[in-house]
Amino acid sequence: MLLACAAAAESAAAYAAVPSYEQVRAAHRASDSMLLDRHGAPIQSLRIDMAARRLSWVRLDDISPSLGAAVMQAEDQRFLQHDGVDLAALGQAAWDNLFRRRPRGASTLTMQLAARLDPALRPGSTGRDWSQKWDQIKAAKELDEAWTKPQILEAYLNLVTFRGELQGVGAAARTLFGKAPSGLNLAESAILASLLRAPGAAPGLVARRACALARELRAPCDRIDQLADNAFARSAAMQALAPAPHAAQQLLKSPAKEVRSTLDAALQRHAQAALRQQIMALRARNVQDGAVVVLDNASGDILAYVGNAGGTEVDGVAAPRQAGSTLKPFLYALALERGQLTAASLLDDTAVDIPTASGLYIPQNYDREFKGYVSTRTSLASSLNVPAVRTLQMVGLERFHERLRRLGMESLTEPADFYGYSIALGSADVTLLELANAYRALANGGMMGAVTLRPRAPEDKRRVMDARAAFIVGDILADRAARAPTFGLKNELAATFWAAVKTGTSKDMRDNWCMGYSDRYTVGVWVGNFDGGAMWDVSGVTGAAPVWREVMDYLHRDRPGRAPAAPAGVVKREVTWQPAVEPPRAEWFIAGTESDRIELVDDGRRAPRILYPADATIIAIDPDIPDARQRVFFQAQAGHGLRWRLDGEDIGPAAERHGWRPSPGAHELALVDADARPLAVARFQVRGGAP
Repeated sequence: MLLACAAAAESAAAYAAVPSYEQVRAAHRASDSMLLDRHGAPIQSLRIDMAARRLSWVRLDDISPSLGAAVMQAEDQRFLQHDGVDLAALGQAAWDNLFRRRPRGASTLTMQLAARLDPALRPGSTGRDWSQKWDQIKAAKELDEAWTKPQILEAYLNLVTFRGELQGVGAAARTLFGKAPSGLNLAESAILASLLRAPGAAPGLVARRACALARELRAPCDRIDQLADNAFARSAAMQALAPAPHAAQQLLKSPAKEVRSTLDAALQRHAQAALRQQIMALRARNVQDGAVVVLDNASGDILAYVGNAGGTEVDGVAAPRQAGSTLKPFLYALALERGQLTAASLLDDTAVDIPTASGLYIPQNYDREFKGYVSTRTSLASSLNVPAVRTLQMVGLERFHERLRRLGMESLTEPADFYGYSIALGSADVTLLELANAYRALANGGMMGAVTLRPRAPEDKRRVMDARAAFIVGDILADRAARAPTFGLKNELAATFWAAVKTGTSKDMRDNWCMGYSDRYTVGVWVGNFDGGAMWDVSGVTGAAPVWREVMDYLHRDRPGRAPAAPAGVVKREVTWQPAVEPPRAEWFIAGTESDRIELVDDGRRAPRILYPADATIIAIDPDIPDARQRVFFQAQAGHGLRWRLDGEDIGPAAERHGWRPSPGAHELALVDADARPLAVARFQVRGGAP
């Protein structure tokens, strides 16, 4: 009786040491975390645990039956009949090990699983000793009594290492064949089963073993060698084309987690595909990289986050780049709300020289031409540079810099003087995400909020600009006719629905932007090169704009964008200009600034001034132009009846531009009246020329 009780106690202790199927499955942890989109759909997995590659546990019902058949044929043909240990196989293995040079094992699937579950049963560098082997046999028999055969096979397929770091059928099927375990065919199953004895075997050896296994299963082995080569040579570039790697890196920090994001999986993939297609089309123009971000105007949710077009780890959404002309809308909005300009005001688009601490700043338009007097609407929509710089002089450098900071452009870490007046043309570095959220503030009538990749409660917004100014700027950015002088009427900016949009190109064509919004969404696109290389003849309209348009069209496939309603305090008036520099039109004004007639001040009522060259200008003679054809053109304001005097000598009337052949040295140019009295003086230098 005592012996029976002791035996029962020993048996109970043995069974207690065997984990249950439920415990093993519950303890399984995937090495990857999964990023879900806003609807709960998987969008991107990210490897967190680097020790081994494991995916989520796969139930046997979700594994192709051909894999189970192949594994049993290769490893344990009597699996369904034995009690965890195959005595006949053990005897044959012992005989072979005594009389053959190549020893063979006889571990059943159950014995192999037991070793997986208990580290003490795993072989050392010289294999298992007899004590380990005996313990493994006992553990296998206990497993077979406690678990069902399907549970044993399921756990084995989820825990066994197939190749390298690939642990479990989920990781092996996804990595080697790009499919779910349920989709494995017999040839692919034969390859996986042939890896079990030698996970690191060469592809040729695996293919031969798989071919022999397929024949044993009475299946053809045609093309198994090619299938094995393709499986083991799957390009690392395929992993670089994951839908949302940069968003995943921000949100996925722990293994075996599922994190819901604000992304829309379908939109994310569409934006990535549109960007990749455009980058490929521009490769011949030295364009290698790009990024896209899409924001929900109301919530601040990031709906798409494409950090690059694939192939690098650089996050183009978060990397600071020169903003180009994309900052101009915020400059004009500031001038409008301060009452310094209206959309109908006339700005001078002629040459201007601005003295700075490092020399003269001389802005040029993109087409190197000047338009003369143009309205604020035309200046902004057509992205004219000189009027923007004149507007910045009017508004104030410090004030504009502070406005950009309030708009969330934290990349502007230097004081205003560091950037100088060229900040009006986007010489400062900002990120695509910062810029997109600033445009979102325009879309929201001047209300600013934070963006998010995680679902959250409704955000609290704060006012950062006048709603009336934001509305007028948006109306200008949606005006095809106003942008026609620079971009023409037909281009990628001309959406078939209401959308406000602005392009930008940085110095030397190193950065290319297209930023725009509808009533529901804000889309920002950047293209260029992460290494800072210049593109070749690529502007915002030809570079980033096609991607912006493609994404915008996708977003509004169910409902076109709608023009916003005018806020309180905005009025519309019919406006004419005298002289008629622009045709009459209906124009929006902030109440109290409206006018039905814009008249230029007569030249005779202006103070005489030398427009070019400004005082302290340094002019360099171009060595590539023949000396006889070199010319510097003097320009004056209110020059009628006045004359030019250069270095004390009269050189002609100042009513028109005067072309002068430059000579090296210091010079003094004066604008004088009929009595030879100087009314304006500019001292400048000419450098270069023949030695």
